[in-house]
Amino acid sequence: MGDAFIYAGLRTPFGRYAGALAASRPDDLAATVVRAVVERAPSLDPAEVDDVVLGCANGAGEDNRNVARMAVLLSGLPVTVPGVTVNRLCGSSLQAAMDASRLVETGDSSVVVAGGVESMTRAPWVLPKPAKAYPAGHETLVSTTLGWRLVNPRMPEEFTASLGECNEQLADELGIGRERQDEFAVLSHRQAARAWADGFYDDLVLPVDGLERDEGIRPDASAETLAGLKPAFRPDGTITAGNASPLNDGAAAVLVGSEDAELGLEPLARIAGRGAAALEPQRFGIAPVDAANRALAAAGISWADVGAVELNEAFAVQSLACLDAWKIDPEIVNTCGGAIAIGHPLGASGARVLSTLAKVLVERHERWGVAAICIGVGQGLAVVLENVA
Repeated sequence: MGDAFIYAGLRTPFGRYAGALAASRPDDLAATVVRAVVERAPSLDPAEVDDVVLGCANGAGEDNRNVARMAVLLSGLPVTVPGVTVNRLCGSSLQAAMDASRLVETGDSSVVVAGGVESMTRAPWVLPKPAKAYPAGHETLVSTTLGWRLVNPRMPEEFTASLGECNEQLADELGIGRERQDEFAVLSHRQAARAWADGFYDDLVLPVDGLERDEGIRPDASAETLAGLKPAFRPDGTITAGNASPLNDGAAAVLVGSEDAELGLEPLARIAGRGAAALEPQRFGIAPVDAANRALAAAGISWADVGAVELNEAFAVQSLACLDAWKIDPEIVNTCGGAIAIGHPLGASGARVLSTLAKVLVERHERWGVAAICIGVGQGLAVVLENVA
């Protein structure tokens, strides 16, 4: 078994729902980052890319028919480069990177592009086929943008609560109140705005279709403004549009290769450990806790060794729950902002946190880092990186 390394990573800016990327097809967004991350390697012959593994949570619209293969064909890469699409909902592109690392470690591949894409704006409505011909009643279009749809009636009702309601339950269980959630959200916006101002994202984000920066960051966010927002899921709830991630469009990719891959690049980080975990679907927000602990065990280190964490902020409450469970210093978490500010296009977020972590480790001169993400329907993923730059 060899080692797998991250050599480069980039993403599109993340557009808000119905925003600047509303007219951008997901397969085009995916093609853009696939082509661009390959071009980051000056010595890489595109024909030598062994595989393209992309994540996508929806797959019901323009991202259907194996969007990874569509991205290869649209990107101008040789038609001999294969592509496969994986779906672990919010964790899809982190799963893609994990799969890519396994391909490299086993020697099946030397160079793999991994990443993911989502257009939540362009996610279609779907209409199930009727059980009988010529139904007399009305039919209902179902949105595929987010959450449960076409639910199996045998599924236990408590499993199928909305994502927001699930996290309200988590807030009740753990006693994480509105004020603390809002403070966490404000910090996300401030950290993201500062990172952009400092140039951190200049070489991680590729302008596309007229959008140069993440569309949802609010540098002027404050606890006072967030306190004025109404609860989104319960009349007396704690979760609002301000302390949860928005709906977004975007794509992200990383270049994964072996130690002897001829890329003309030095590796940034070694993929040192991986972890997947699952629990009751309604408690999905804390699934990263066990996933990260498993990844650390696989890497042979502990939380005391970790100098940076990138945790996808689906909701402030679940992020805080994870940090409390890990008992880590919040100062090392999402130092360049998180999904509450940057956005959460489902299939792209895992690759975003992974590429951000690799750069944070290099810039902060830290050796070990953790990238983690919660996943609807009760799952979590995590990857441990070792800085080798």
